[in-house]
Amino acid sequence: MKLLVIARNPNRASFRLRIACYLELLHSKGIHSEVKILPAGALARRKLFQQAADVDCIFLHKKRLNAFDAFWLRRYGKKIIYDFDDAIMYSADTPERDSPAHFRPFRRTVELAHKVIAGNPYLADHALKFHRDVEVLPTGLNTKAYRIEAETKKDGKIRLVWIGSKSTLSYLLELKSVLEEIGGCFNNVVLRIICDQFFDLQNMPVEKHAWSLETQVADLVTSDIGLAPLPDNRFARGKCGFKILQYAAAGLPTITSPVGVNADYVKHGETGYHASDHRQWIDGITELIQKPELRKEMGCAARTDVERFDIEVIGEKLYRLLIE
Repeated sequence: MKLLVIARNPNRASFRLRIACYLELLHSKGIHSEVKILPAGALARRKLFQQAADVDCIFLHKKRLNAFDAFWLRRYGKKIIYDFDDAIMYSADTPERDSPAHFRPFRRTVELAHKVIAGNPYLADHALKFHRDVEVLPTGLNTKAYRIEAETKKDGKIRLVWIGSKSTLSYLLELKSVLEEIGGCFNNVVLRIICDQFFDLQNMPVEKHAWSLETQVADLVTSDIGLAPLPDNRFARGKCGFKILQYAAAGLPTITSPVGVNADYVKHGETGYHASDHRQWIDGITELIQKPELRKEMGCAARTDVERFDIEVIGEKLYRLLIE
């Protein structure tokens, strides 16, 4: 089977986590993939779409198509699979305001596809309004990569950790008052931010770790408590909870806003806590700070639970979706 994968930016985390990590597995099962970057010019894109006639299937990742692109891809594509893992039908800046500029190309692309793959049930429900054949495929991760021996600082500090990009750092900033209060109560707690942008706190030291594919795992497994705040809006509900999977693979308990799949990925009282307001965040963090055995117990439970998202499991599901 020949598969032509079309993506706007293969260097983005979304592409790496949903497609690139599975290409070797698919190849071993007889699906030969070629990745192409969607060019900027209309004529160059048409030329790319003409290649669809020579392959069995087009795998379009996340890109919403304009009318021109949809026309030519429909003309040349034998089978088209559309994969997306964000609420791209809404604006991230104004999620509660309907945005035709986001919604119309999303609907056009979904209707064009022969099959749609969504990163979670919330996203799948949006696609089901315009297509009958929609499958949910969670984002997976290589859980074995997190089973490393990393040297932990023997300084008596307890490290709260958040990992993400500067585009979502505002979610963590919403916890600033919580973190300041925790820092005022405990002098042995540190906030570790793994990102490409940072902020400071008055009452708590902040460890600023630049995100790197090579160092992120070690930065996580040497932390103690994962933080996954999320606002409850139409865009954020489409998030696929990858940082929670990372925390779990690293053996950390997680405190999260019970929004979207976050509420499912963190089992309240077993692998972490749900926190919907200031008081619940304070109580959850405080309990995990004070009870190291509970941290260990929840972290072990999380590490076991996250195995259902391992790339071998998710990769097999992706293969079966493709051969259908």
